[in-house]
Order: sequence, then C-alpha cells, then structure tokens
Amino acid sequence: MIIAENIAKIEERILKTCEKTGRKRGEITLMGVSKFVSVQKMEEAYKAGICFFGESRVQEAAEKLNQLRFDGARYHFIGSLQRNKAKQAALLFDCIQSPDRIELIEELDKQTVAHNAPLEVMLELRTGEDTKSGFKDTVSLCKAAEFVLKSKLLKPAGFMTMAPFTDEEKLIRGAFRQLVKTQEEIKKNFPVEAEKGTWDCLSMGMSGDFEIAIEEGSTLLRIGSAIFKE
Repeated sequence: MIIAENIAKIEERILKTCEKTGRKRGEITLMGVSKFVSVQKMEEAYKAGICFFGESRVQEAAEKLNQLRFDGARYHFIGSLQRNKAKQAALLFDCIQSPDRIELIEELDKQTVAHNAPLEVMLELRTGEDTKSGFKDTVSLCKAAEFVLKSKLLKPAGFMTMAPFTDEEKLIRGAFRQLVKTQEEIKKNFPVEAEKGTWDCLSMGMSGDFEIAIEEGSTLLRIGSAIFKE
C-alpha cells in the first residue's frame, strides 16, 4: 500500500510543521491531486483517509467521477478552466478553485442559475510567473469578489494561488504572504454573511512547498506526486 505509506509520511510532516508553528492539525485539509491518476489509486487514497480530490481536466474528471462517488468525499476543480467547459464543471464539482477572470465567473453564475444548484468558488491570485493563471492583482480580484457576492448561487469559499516554480524560499513565502494579505483586504471590504459562504479557505501549498505554506497560513494543501508517486 504505497499510497497509504506516502500519506502517512505526509501526515507526519504536517504534524511536525503544525507543532513548530503552534497550529492545529484540524485547521488544515489535505487534498489529493488526482489528475492523471487512476480510479484504483484514488480508491486507495480514499481508504487511507483522503476525502478531498482535485482535478484539472474536465473530461478526464467526468470519466472518473462516473465510476466512483465516495461517501463524504468532495471534488474540486483546480486547473485552468475554459469558458466552454464551465457548464460541465459546474455540474461535476463541489468547488471551482481557479476562476481567474470575470467572464468565467459570469458563466459559472449563469450555469448555477440554469440548474438551480449552488457552487462554491475560490478566487485565484497570480503570485508567480506571468504564464500562470489567476487574477493579476488585488484590484481585479476585488471586482471578482464583488460579483460573487452579488450572485444568487455562487458561494465564496476562499482563495487559491500557486507559488513560483523555484527553490528560493523567499520567493515562495512572498507568494503565500501576498495571498494572505489579499484575503485580509477582501474580508475587510467584502464581508460575507454566514449563510452565504466564507473567504476563510487559503488553498496554497503543493508537494514541494506545503510545509512553507502551512507556516504561512494555508488551510488546504493540494498534494499530487507526494501522495500518488510509486
């Protein structure tokens, strides 16, 4: 059970970092990034305690989710979403983590109304390379937050970012701190009624930088290779 062993090792590292920073393990959700991962491996991860799964290709996710529906599991879309895939994504996933432009949020809003089904969304902030997706700055992200709050069925869930692809810790920490600062600004200027949703989730940290992300306040870790590698 290599996957179970991988998860156990990750849990040890999470706990060690929590102890170091004075955080509680219950504050942090461990998500298994299951793109390109077989249904069988997802089942292994679920049996080992993973209840959140992240996918980044709509068609691949549709094929897999038609085969499984784990009790209590939640499915997030974490990749770059094309507008013409918004309808299918809104029906498949519990949360879209990666809206990065107003036009896409408008389309997701349209689909929730058409199907009369609520949908959680996070707003992605670009803190790394210009080639990465995400709102380019806090100003544009604020406009998106305002739109989400006006929507009848879109539910704010928090924020997401991908740190720069680098070994330079200072740059990684800077990216995560930028998201935390943005969260604080949005929560101050765009408060959410409890029944509407929350801006509380910070989705940041992947296989190579999740310990730094925990230290900087992450509440959701997106871990792929460290869980599913052989």
